[in-house]
This record gives sequence, C-alpha cells and structure tokens, in this order.
Amino acid sequence: MIPSIPTLALDAEVTRRGALGFGLGLSASALLSPLGLHAEQLKREGRSCILVWLAGGPSQMETWDPKPGAPNAGSTKAIRTAVPGLSVAEHWPKLARRIKDVAVVRTMVGKEAAHARGTYHVHTGRRMGGPEKHPNFGAVVAAELGDPGSDLPNFVSIGKTLSSGFLGVKFAPFEVTRAGQLPANVSKGVTAPRLARRLALLKGQDDEFAEAGAKARVVEHRVLYERARRLMASPKLKSFRLDDEPASQQQAYGKSRFGQGLLVARRLIESGVPFVEVRHGGWDMHNSLFQKIEPSSADVDRGVSVLLSDLKNRGRLGQTLVIVAGEFGRTPKINKKTPAPGRDHWARNFNLLLAGGGVRGGRVVGKTSANGQEIVERPVMVEDLFQTLCRVLRIDASKELSPPNGRPLKIVDGGQAISEILG
Repeated sequence: MIPSIPTLALDAEVTRRGALGFGLGLSASALLSPLGLHAEQLKREGRSCILVWLAGGPSQMETWDPKPGAPNAGSTKAIRTAVPGLSVAEHWPKLARRIKDVAVVRTMVGKEAAHARGTYHVHTGRRMGGPEKHPNFGAVVAAELGDPGSDLPNFVSIGKTLSSGFLGVKFAPFEVTRAGQLPANVSKGVTAPRLARRLALLKGQDDEFAEAGAKARVVEHRVLYERARRLMASPKLKSFRLDDEPASQQQAYGKSRFGQGLLVARRLIESGVPFVEVRHGGWDMHNSLFQKIEPSSADVDRGVSVLLSDLKNRGRLGQTLVIVAGEFGRTPKINKKTPAPGRDHWARNFNLLLAGGGVRGGRVVGKTSANGQEIVERPVMVEDLFQTLCRVLRIDASKELSPPNGRPLKIVDGGQAISEILG
C-alpha cells in the first residue's frame, strides 16, 4: 500500500496564479528556507527566542511596576517576590516566585501610542513610515540564525504577527491558528503518485508563468514547493502537536489556547526553530481594567512561569531568550469611563520582562516616579532593547541589510545594550 502524504493549501499569493486546486504547499510567507549566515553557529549554540506578545498594551501598574498607595493605583496591591525589595502587582504570584530567572525593565520609552504603530515599533525596532516596510525581528532571527536545511519554518507565530517586510517570503512567519494541532492548512489523504501528478501540472503552469516574464518568481515558488514537500513528509511535523506530551504537562501550562501555544513553542525550539511568537490578546483595557486584569494575568502568569521552569529543567533556558512585552503601557491616571474605568494608551514609560539566554535574572532596570508619571532613573529606548536582544542571541546588530531601495540598513540603528542584565 502506498503511504498517504499530507497536503497543504497554497496561500493567496500562489492561488491567484490558479494553483488552488492542486492541494500542495504551505504559506509562501513561511516555508522558504532562510539563507541564514549563522546556521553553523545556531547548531553549535542552539540559540532561540520565544516572544510572548501581550497585544493591546498591558498596564505597567497592574503588572510589574505597581504603585501601592498612589492616588491612581486603584485597587491593585503589590506582593513580594523571591528577590528582597522587588515587588510586582498582586496578579502575578507565580512569576513572583520565579523572579530570580527574570529581569524586569520598568522604564521602556516608546514613541507610538497607537496600536498598529506601537506594535510595529516594538516588533521592528523602527517607527512606521517611509517607503520601506521593516522586518519583524523574528524574520531577522530567522535570516541570521535559521538553519537552511531544516524541515521546519525558521519563524513560527502562534497567532497573527507582523510580516518579514523587505526581507521577503524567505523569512516570513508561518502562522499557526490552532496550537497543539497540525497547522490549519495541513490535511491528509493524498498519495505519493497523486502528489507527483499535481507537482507535474503545477510545473507546467509555472513554465508558462516564467515565459510570461516572471522567471524569478517561479524560481522562488519552486523552492517553496520543495520546502512544502519536505515538511509534509518530515517527522518534525509532530512538533506542532501535543499528542505525545504527558497530560500532566499539558495541564501545567493551562488548557487555554495561550498555555498550549507556549507548550508548542517549547517543542518547536527543541526541534530547531530559532524564533517563535505566542500571542495573548485582550490587554487594551480602556474599560473594566480592574475586572479584566485578574483572569488575563492569571493565564500569562501560569503559562510563562511553567515555560521558564520547563526550559530550565530541560537544560534549554540558558540558550532560549524569553521576552514578555506589549506595544506600550497604560496611563498612570485612571480614566472616567463608565460603567467601569480603565487606563488609556501610554508610551512614555512602560515595562517588559526578559529571561533566559544568559540574561541576569532577579534584576530591575529603571525607576519611575511614585505616581508612575515620569522616569526618574535609567530610561531604556526601543533601540537599546533591540541591541540587547541581538547581544543575547549572538547576532551582529551592526550588520547591514539590503532593502529594495539599495540603501544599506543596519539590523539595529543606534542604541546601547542594557549592560545591567547581561552576563
């Protein structure tokens, strides 16, 4: 009997060319193998990164820079952590116990207080605008650390994220919508001979397309098809599933989409994927912040704490950088929205977490005023953050990329790494 081979639906770019009926492929933005210049380095060190994205902008005063007693603190209390003198908001008891593995940056300085622009800024290290579409940092990691011989994509996003910009489809994110299952565009039931016939028909269409003046695009697509074929038959495809994970482990992460997404992220980096983003939405709390914050925080507190513990127990935390961040923070002042108030957009100072990869945990960078309005010590610019990420991942931040306009662009333009948390 001829074994059944999975088949994957082509993305919109390819289907526009009439290939939808062939049942071959995977997202063209995700499967082309990156030509990473540091693949051997990745193999030696196994460097990887998991970005936990808190979409909407988490309030710093309800996360890791609480202000108990301040006029605008609301009902949020502070709790002690495993590090004397370091407190976090009461909604984070599990991370409070793991804080020795975590560095808290309390004085991030943003310049964009709109969601799309803030998301772009913190994902790319650059502000939106101008002719160039800058790459998601995950795409940069895929390009620099990705293994061109891997069967798996080198950048996986569990949930929507930004594109690879001018780096193109070779380094774009492969987006997963259902954590713990095979990707949504994977199906079974196509035999090897049938798949071969589809490939032959698709080759005929490509030949015609090339003759019409799109030879370069055809070459790119054919690399995609080969990558898709390899992935379909790869034993590493099981990294997306949780069938072989102990039930106790799945329960520890939490059965929410987010918790299962973090577990899949751990599996993917162990299979050689250098960058995984996991999204947790719902942080745009203009209304009912004090009602919404507890369940949202509980999900992230549980999942990230277990992830750090799991990575440490499996000997991976030293090589895996974990980032927990959103696009900006929330206003120190509570608004007057009814029936339940919240906080509005605030980019002047916000906080985030860094752990693993050699980051020195149990440390706090920066200090804000008693009311949370101002930075009084150690402002950290977005460029400083990206310099730090590159340093941890052993990426040359000064390396020049080549946008379509022909003007070289450094991976990070300006800034200084946060030396206080680097070993």
